[in-house]
Amino acid sequence: MKFTLSWLREHLDTDAAIDTILETLTRIGLEVEGVENPAERLAGFRIARVLTAERHPQADKLQILSVDAGDGAPLQVVCGASNARAGLVGVLGLPGAVVPANGMALKVSAIRGVKSNGMMCSSRELELGDDHDGIIELSDGAEVGMAFADHAGLNDPVIDVSVTPNRQDCMGVRGIARDLAAAGLGTLKPLGKVYRMPADRLPTEGEGPDVRTDDPEGCPAFFGQEVRGVTNGASPPWMARYLSAIGQKPISALVDITNFVMIDLGRPLHVYDKAKLTGGLVARKARAGEQVLALNGKTYTLDEGMTVIADDRHVHDIGGIMGGEDSGVTEATTDVLIECAWFTPEHIARTGQKLNLTSDARTRFERGVDPAFLDEGLAIATRLIAEHCGGMPTGVTRSGEPPVATPTIAYDPALAETLGGLAIPAGRQRATLEALGFAVDDDWRVTVPTWRRDVDGAADLVEEVIRIEGLDKVPSSPLPRAEGVARPTVTAEQRTERRVRRAAAARGLHEAVTWSFIPEAQAAVFGGGAWSLANPISEDMKVMRPSLLPGLLAAAQRNVARGATGVRLFELGRRYLTDGDGRTDERATLTIVMAGERDPRGWQSGKARGFDAFDAKAEALALLEAAGAPVGNLQVMADAGEAWHPGRSATLRLGPKTVLAAFGMVHPLVAAAFDLDGEVAAVELYLDALPAKRQTGFMRAAYSPPALQPVRRDFAFLVPADLPADQLVRAVKGADKAAIVEARMFDLFTGAGVGEGAKSLAVEIVLQPGEKSFTDAELKAVADKVVAAAAKLGATLRG
Repeated sequence: MKFTLSWLREHLDTDAAIDTILETLTRIGLEVEGVENPAERLAGFRIARVLTAERHPQADKLQILSVDAGDGAPLQVVCGASNARAGLVGVLGLPGAVVPANGMALKVSAIRGVKSNGMMCSSRELELGDDHDGIIELSDGAEVGMAFADHAGLNDPVIDVSVTPNRQDCMGVRGIARDLAAAGLGTLKPLGKVYRMPADRLPTEGEGPDVRTDDPEGCPAFFGQEVRGVTNGASPPWMARYLSAIGQKPISALVDITNFVMIDLGRPLHVYDKAKLTGGLVARKARAGEQVLALNGKTYTLDEGMTVIADDRHVHDIGGIMGGEDSGVTEATTDVLIECAWFTPEHIARTGQKLNLTSDARTRFERGVDPAFLDEGLAIATRLIAEHCGGMPTGVTRSGEPPVATPTIAYDPALAETLGGLAIPAGRQRATLEALGFAVDDDWRVTVPTWRRDVDGAADLVEEVIRIEGLDKVPSSPLPRAEGVARPTVTAEQRTERRVRRAAAARGLHEAVTWSFIPEAQAAVFGGGAWSLANPISEDMKVMRPSLLPGLLAAAQRNVARGATGVRLFELGRRYLTDGDGRTDERATLTIVMAGERDPRGWQSGKARGFDAFDAKAEALALLEAAGAPVGNLQVMADAGEAWHPGRSATLRLGPKTVLAAFGMVHPLVAAAFDLDGEVAAVELYLDALPAKRQTGFMRAAYSPPALQPVRRDFAFLVPADLPADQLVRAVKGADKAAIVEARMFDLFTGAGVGEGAKSLAVEIVLQPGEKSFTDAELKAVADKVVAAAAKLGATLRG
């Protein structure tokens, strides 16, 4: 929301300095995002009069001007403008000034051998218009030597305020002025005085136009009035100056008036060229497939859920969002119909999102325009049109009723201290609420103004009082705490998440935080999302993620596209699924994505090495161990899911049903969907599936190292080629649980000496004696058990 300081003072009677106004705006909840004074860019540009103009001796198209800049002695300036002549009053850029259009710093220089002390400027060079055919011509009465910014009224700071969605009343300059007045920075001027409106209304001629609403749900109220015999020229200079200052290009008086009223009072309007309408106007539901050519030059296809303004022939307006090009006003317009309607905010928001169409009108209507301001807003617009375009207004047609009912809230002034933490005298609270437009009776029953649809309870009134009084005045008070050492408040799940996050970072992974909402197309790659937003910020944030992989893959792609050779990212967040009762189920998950180079090329390894499934498995096992999972009991099983490479991925499970992790290579089609070239390794740790630890107290037995050294034995087995190595290792380890404390595979061999359809797996076992060393007979017995356990899987001891 942008406005100038002088525009604000049209509504606020104050002599407060700009810095005080800016500080107060932020203090009362209207955060100032920026301030820019156009005069600062025009420093060094003065009003000057051309005394003489002579032809340049070395160039036919140049002239040598003698210019009076108000300093006494004339300055010599070389100029190529065709309209440069003696007696012209224009704008001179002195040496040291910077031309806004191109950033060129002016200096004394020789042009074709003639010294020039600056430059006479055109409108385009000062970014005040598109005219570049000649230099600026001012009236003879312009004061020579005066700063051009002061003469043109450009020494007026432009303030940019961030208005939160709940403060629809501050989407107009008057609403911001009201807040500042309540904060003690002046007095809010009566609206009639601002617009110089007499007590009696404008004279009218004839009945009101034929307008009605057939869609009370989307457009409860539709008011209209005609003005006949208008002349649509340029808007008045003061209005054009205000609009230009905030980035609104002046178009014509009729269009500029509607834009001005919208920004000044937060009341969107629309004007139609009456000659381009067939019959009356009606607010109705669109018919499926209807189209409208909007003012932005684009054609939109509508559906039955959208509210439109149409005549007997076709649609002219996407209700509350944007008008149509077919009925727009031009210089030839003589009769206009002014639309002043109230649209339901929820309908406006849904229509705008479906059409991906934004506008200043939509921004205001979807927040909620004051429903009690239709008559007054229409009267102001009509008076401005009659004043600046001429014409005779007709009567007003009113169709429907706007929802003007407001709540009345029982309020206790003590809540400011008990709920807001700041004791404020009751009289000051009453004055604050009344300054903001609330009505307060003797029993502290507060009636909410029609422009504050965000206030519906006593807590909201406390917020209003506290923010105007000043949040900085709320004292800092420590919370009470019990005597002694505080008991831990962190949960077991939070401790687990903290451990795995630190472990992941310690292993060289970089933490990322991605959106919980993803596009539908990305969710579809992972089987689709269980939950979609009915009112998303954008279509790219519509589906609640079923996996953390989409966000990390997109982040990896952005890093690779920017030159990263190796990417190691992890994120700890939530997946959003559905439980057995169809409700949202949030599941804690740690996901890793590794893409690009694992090891760079070097003299030892030669080519760079990428990530593979075993790198992913190593990360999964390390982080599961950090989380406290029984890693030694995990089984490696297939079926990681459709997003994974079918032959180079697996799951880690406790038993056949409890899946703790999925790891391996991402399916090539999934990687391609995210524009990732090459192979991508990934891990998903399902922290919600980790078995809960038994509550055995805080103490554990002291570590007691074994007194005797362990014994190691190697076994080489011939096994079927399709037998997973993990099954053999688990069988060997379970052959004698009392003696064998560890088993691991250390060699895989196929080739000479190994038959067709077989492979050789070598396994090392570690035996830990207890009170005495193993005898040869005991070692042989253990070996026999190992061979027997392996034989059950079809393995034979290799000779």
